[in-house]
Amino acid sequence: MNFIGNIIWIVFGGIFIFFEYLFGGIILCLTIVGIPFGLQCFKLAIVGLAPFGVQINNTSSNTGCLSTMMNIIWLVFGGVWVLLTHLFFGLLLCLTIVGIPFGRQHFKLMNLAFSPFGKSIN
Repeated sequence: MNFIGNIIWIVFGGIFIFFEYLFGGIILCLTIVGIPFGLQCFKLAIVGLAPFGVQINNTSSNTGCLSTMMNIIWLVFGGVWVLLTHLFFGLLLCLTIVGIPFGRQHFKLMNLAFSPFGKSIN
């Protein structure tokens, strides 16, 4: 079922989400300061291409408060707009019964877009 869901997701807009995150990650990686944020965009691109069957877990890292500070910087400089976009499309898709699984995937992306630092994809 995950394979079919991912194919439908890609055909109906998932490929555009993938390329937007990929392009944003490449642009951010052009500067030394933006490399950590670009890597998080690549993480979002992977989930944006095929979200069905992907698990997002919190990682216990030894970075201390660095993940929290990076997440705050992420939110202030653009993460909130990504979060609101996924919230809007998730709510819009959940208006129909057929769109509920796809809306849930946008909510998964919204969770990752809220705080991408300190999370891993399985």
